[in-house]
Amino acid sequence: MRTVRVALLGACGWMGKCHSLGYRNAALLFPEKGAAPEIVWLVDSAERRLAELQPVYGGARISTDWREAITDPEVGLVDVCLPDHLHYEVAKAALLAGKHVYCEKPFTSTAAEAAELAALAAERGLVTRVGHNFPKNPVHDLAKEIIDRGEIGDIVLFRASMHVDVLADPGTPFMWRCDGKLAPTGVVGDVASHIFSFIHRLIGPIVELIAETVVTTKMRPYTEGFGYGVQSKAASGEMREVTNPDLVTLLCTFAKGGRGVIDVSRVASGRRFLQSYEIYGTKGGLEFRYDEINRLRFFSNDDPTARQGYRAIDVGPENPNYAAFLPVANFGLGYNEFKAIEVAEVVEAVATGQPAWPTFADGHEIMKIVEACFSSSRERRWVSV
Repeated sequence: MRTVRVALLGACGWMGKCHSLGYRNAALLFPEKGAAPEIVWLVDSAERRLAELQPVYGGARISTDWREAITDPEVGLVDVCLPDHLHYEVAKAALLAGKHVYCEKPFTSTAAEAAELAALAAERGLVTRVGHNFPKNPVHDLAKEIIDRGEIGDIVLFRASMHVDVLADPGTPFMWRCDGKLAPTGVVGDVASHIFSFIHRLIGPIVELIAETVVTTKMRPYTEGFGYGVQSKAASGEMREVTNPDLVTLLCTFAKGGRGVIDVSRVASGRRFLQSYEIYGTKGGLEFRYDEINRLRFFSNDDPTARQGYRAIDVGPENPNYAAFLPVANFGLGYNEFKAIEVAEVVEAVATGQPAWPTFADGHEIMKIVEACFSSSRERRWVSV
């Protein structure tokens, strides 16, 4: 079994911990891939937390400087779980250092940056991956199979929503995700890019779109250290300006002829987490809702009229990625399992030299959609993607 040595950048944050779970279980869950990851560097700005984590990772070295880790000749894979504004700089430096790179979304701040990184990786023959793990839910493998086999015919309409309520209350404090310098794409890159990854995987390219991006609460109270997991209202005091969008809505047309209607926000009161899509074709339809996380609903015009209706299909161990975790359907895989599937694919890709979707080139296509949303909203018109 080949060992892939990893430098984990942003090790103490949410994504760092999530990726760590994947690395620690990859060889156990997916031994057939013939590759085992070893985390050899932990990098984070939280120095005390790093020192606490180090014993858990055996001989892993720790640093607050990502440059130290990516220049280590022992490192084969650089995993970027840092704040959004650092993705381009760090990923480029890692590629120039000859490392394979796994970068969380949003991939970059602009489509031009994404194109540059994709070209650099191709030029140097390096494996890359963007962290869009929601499509790794095995239920979407079934959706893709049904679409690709023509079972719902030509796609006429794709409707999708994704909402959270973490910033729905105007009294919720400012966090780094509200800062356009640290998170340049706001909810468009942070949340809507997940929907765009479904589109890229299931539907195909967007030709043009019209979008509106909105800051719903322009000023928020500031509380030191506020972020996901520590949500609370802030006492009155210092106010900070929100400089990236809270909400985006868009209409789009696809290269294959269908249309799309998409709404995404981080300000949907009472929606702790909502993710859904509906796909309507000339022969049938599909429906997915995250609250039924491994269930797909399928409608076929070929069914007898008196028996037509959406039927629920629970994806189970007939899907190899599901079977790696559970032998019985409807027990439920969740976010961390989808990330573990993604991590195992990344490790296998590095070990074999065979990249898997979504690469940096795929990430560039998704970033083109993100950028088009901003251009359309600014210019108040339809734009090409």
